[in-house]
Amino acid sequence: MNRLAGVTSPYLLQHADNPVDWWPWEPEAFEEAKRRDVPVLLSVGYSACHWCHVMAHESFEDDDTAAYMNEHFVNVKVDCEERPDVDAVYMEAVQAATGQGGWPMTVFLTPDAEPFYFGTYFPPEPRHGMPSFAQVLEGISTAWTGRRGEVAEVAQRITQDLAGRQLDYGRAAAPGPEEAAQALLALTREYDAARGGFGGAPKFPPSMVLEFLLRHHARTGAEGALQMAADTCEAMARGGIYDQLGGGFARYSVDREWVVPHFEKMLYDNALLCRVYAHLWRATGSDLARRVALETADFMVRELRTPEGGFASALDADSEDPRTGKPAEGAYYAWTPAQLEEVLGAEDGALAAACFGVTQEGTFEHGASVLRLPQDGPVVDAGRIAGIRQRLLEARAARPAPGRDDKVVAAWNGLAVAALAECGAYFDRPDLVERATEAADLLVRVHFRAEDGRAPRLARTSKDGQVGANAGVLEDYGDVAEGFLALAAVTGEGVWLEFAGFLLDLVLDRFTAEDGSLYDTAHDAEQLIRRPQDPTDTAAPSGWTAAAGALLSYAAHTGSEAHRTAAERALGVVRALGPRVPRFIGHGLSVAEALLDGPREVAVVGRPDDPARAELHRTALLATAPGAVVAVGEPAADGGPGAAEGEFPLLAGRTPVEGRAAAYVCRHFVCERPTADPAELAAQLGTAAGSGS
Repeated sequence: MNRLAGVTSPYLLQHADNPVDWWPWEPEAFEEAKRRDVPVLLSVGYSACHWCHVMAHESFEDDDTAAYMNEHFVNVKVDCEERPDVDAVYMEAVQAATGQGGWPMTVFLTPDAEPFYFGTYFPPEPRHGMPSFAQVLEGISTAWTGRRGEVAEVAQRITQDLAGRQLDYGRAAAPGPEEAAQALLALTREYDAARGGFGGAPKFPPSMVLEFLLRHHARTGAEGALQMAADTCEAMARGGIYDQLGGGFARYSVDREWVVPHFEKMLYDNALLCRVYAHLWRATGSDLARRVALETADFMVRELRTPEGGFASALDADSEDPRTGKPAEGAYYAWTPAQLEEVLGAEDGALAAACFGVTQEGTFEHGASVLRLPQDGPVVDAGRIAGIRQRLLEARAARPAPGRDDKVVAAWNGLAVAALAECGAYFDRPDLVERATEAADLLVRVHFRAEDGRAPRLARTSKDGQVGANAGVLEDYGDVAEGFLALAAVTGEGVWLEFAGFLLDLVLDRFTAEDGSLYDTAHDAEQLIRRPQDPTDTAAPSGWTAAAGALLSYAAHTGSEAHRTAAERALGVVRALGPRVPRFIGHGLSVAEALLDGPREVAVVGRPDDPARAELHRTALLATAPGAVVAVGEPAADGGPGAAEGEFPLLAGRTPVEGRAAAYVCRHFVCERPTADPAELAAQLGTAAGSGS
C-alpha cells in the first residue's frame, strides 16, 4: 500500500500514485522492515529535481520494478527540503563512499537505519558504466539473504565512521583581519577572471561569497574584492542563468560561461541573489544591479507568492514541450529564431535574436537558444527592447508552465523577507515591504507552534496554510531571525526584534553545544544514526553561520552579552575554514566582517511624519558598513520613554538634536556625536553621501 496520499509534501505527493508501496520517513517503516526481515530502500529528492522525475518515470512508475521493490524492500520516500537532517546524514555517507552526491539519492539501510550501499540516479538499463536499477536491486537483495554477516559488518563500519566524523571544534577564537585577508587571497586564486564566478562547470551562483566580497570591500577598501563581485554579478545577469524576460535566476549553469542553465528556479537562490544585487547597487549605484534586484523581487512576488502570503519553494525545470506533448527541461524558456519572428514579426524578431543571442544552431537543445545579453550585442533603444521583452513574456505565458512546489519552507521565507524588505526600502517600493511583512506574519501565525505544554517552536514547512509535521532545523531559526531583524530595521516595528530574540533564545537553549559549536537539529529532535552538524554553506547559508549572524545582530540591537558571546564562539569555525575553503563558508566570512567592523549600531529618532527622520533612516539603511543594525522610532515625550524604546533598546535615552530628528552611531562601546545631517551620518558609517542613489 502506498502511504503518501495523506502527506503535505508536494514531492511526496508526486509519488502517491506510484505502484511502489512507499512509506514516509517514520518509525513504523523501520518496524515493518524488522518484521519482514528486509532492508529499507531510502529514496531522497525534491519536487523541482529533473533527474528525480526521470528516475520516477523510468523506474518507480514501472510495474515490474515496483513489484520487485515491494517484495524485497520497505521503500521510504523523503523530501530533502522537508527533512534536511535525514538528507544531511545519508548524503554525507554517499559522498564519503562514492566521492559525489546529489539527488535523487538512493541508499539501502538495515532496519536499524544503518546504511550499507549508496548511489544517486540509477538508469533502467546499464549505461555509462552504471549498473541498471534492476541490477542494483537484485544485487542488494541477494547480499541481504546470502551474505547477511558481511552486510551487517559494512553497515556497522559505515555508521561508526559517520559517528567518528563529529566536528572537533576545540573552542577556536573568532576570525580576525588576517583570516579575512587570507580568504580573499584564496578566492582570488579560484576566480574565473574571464567569465566571472569560481571554478568550472557546472557553475553555481556564489551568493554568500559575493556578500563577503562586498562586505570586505566596505570594511577594507579592497578594490579587487568589489571587482570580483561586480564582474560576477554582471556575467550572471547577462547570461542564460538569468531569466531575461521574467526575472529571477535558475539553479546553476551547466557551462562555465553562464549560457545554459539547469532551469529549476529555487526561492533560496532568488532571495539571496536579490539581496546581493541590491547590496551591489548600494555600494556602486549600478543601474544593472538595481534592475536585476527589482526584477528578481518582482519575480518572487509574481510567481512564487502563495495565497497565504508566503513564498513557494521552487518552479520545476521541466514543462510540457508543445512540439512533442512530453515534459522537457527548459521548454518554457528556450526560443528559436522562427519562434521570435512568429511573435514579433521579421524586423523585431531579427533584432531580438541579435540582442538575446538566439542563433540558428541554438545554444541549448533542438536548435533552441536560452535568452541572454551577449557583451557584443547591438546597441538598441531601451524602450524598443522593453517592448520586445514584454511581447515575448506575454507569448511565453501561453506556453505550458513549469510546475510549482507550493511548500513554504521557513528558512527560505526568512531569506525572502530580508531581501524584499531591503529592496522595498532602497528602491522606494512599499509594496515589497508589505509582501515581506505578510510572509513574516505567516511564519508567526502558522510556523510557530506549541507542543506538549512546551514553549512554541518553529516548524520547518507549511502548505496551504497548514503547518507540516517536521520540526524546524537550525537554518530555519537563523534565517527567519535574520529576516525578522531586517524587517525591524526597515519598518521600525520592534515586534520583529522581539520575535527574533525568541527564536535565538531557542538556538542558545536547544542547538548549542558546550564548546560553542552548533548542531543542525535541536537537543530533543528525532535521534538519527548521528546528529548532523555542518558549518559549510550549500546552496544557502549553513544553519551554523546563519544563526551566528543573527545572534551578532541581535546582540548589537540589545547589548546582550550572552548572544554576542555565542556568536563569537560559533564563528571560531570560520577562523579554521575561511582561509582554506572560503567558497564553502562564505556566509560565515560575511558575518566575520560584521564582527570585525563592530557591527555599528544606529539609532534614528524623530516624529514618524518628519521627512528629516525618513532621510536619516534611509541614509542608515544604505550604509555599507558590514552588518550595521538600525533602529528607528519616536523620541521620548516629556522625559518619559519613547514609543519604541521598549521594543528597540538602541533608542533608550536618544533624543532629538535641537528639536530636529537625529541619528546616533555607536561602535565597540564608543559613540559618535548625534547628528541631524544625513551627510555627516553617512560619513560616520563609512559611506559616501548619496551612495547607491
